[in-house]
Amino acid sequence: MMQANISQLLKEPIGSVRDYRVSGTVDLVDNSSSPVQGEVKLTRTNRSILVKGTLYISVEVTCARCLRLFSCPLVLNIEEEYFPVLDILSGASLPSPDEPGSFTIDEHQVLDLTEAVRQYALMAIPMKPLCREDCAGL
Repeated sequence: MMQANISQLLKEPIGSVRDYRVSGTVDLVDNSSSPVQGEVKLTRTNRSILVKGTLYISVEVTCARCLRLFSCPLVLNIEEEYFPVLDILSGASLPSPDEPGSFTIDEHQVLDLTEAVRQYALMAIPMKPLCREDCAGL
């Protein structure tokens, strides 16, 4: 699940929680797909859905010393707010959130984690990845 229909959660009272298992793939650099797995907790707030969880992803990177490709495992601790674009009860459009770059829940009440996971993964890739600590280089 990288996408979830959360229409029922949006109808529930503030503080309602759902746990979801995440598994799928995310396109990172060079259009290479990286598998993602983990669990997230979705919590209903007064204005949004708060997503918190730990995800595991493995990305292909180049060693900064020997220039060999290797698989680099990453742990992503996600915490993001997703804002609905439509009121679930009336169907009326809701104003866009004030924060630029905010994540939204589409008009079909589908919450898509793909872009958030992609951004967190790109931020977690080490600046100088090493295939192993004692890599001698070229």
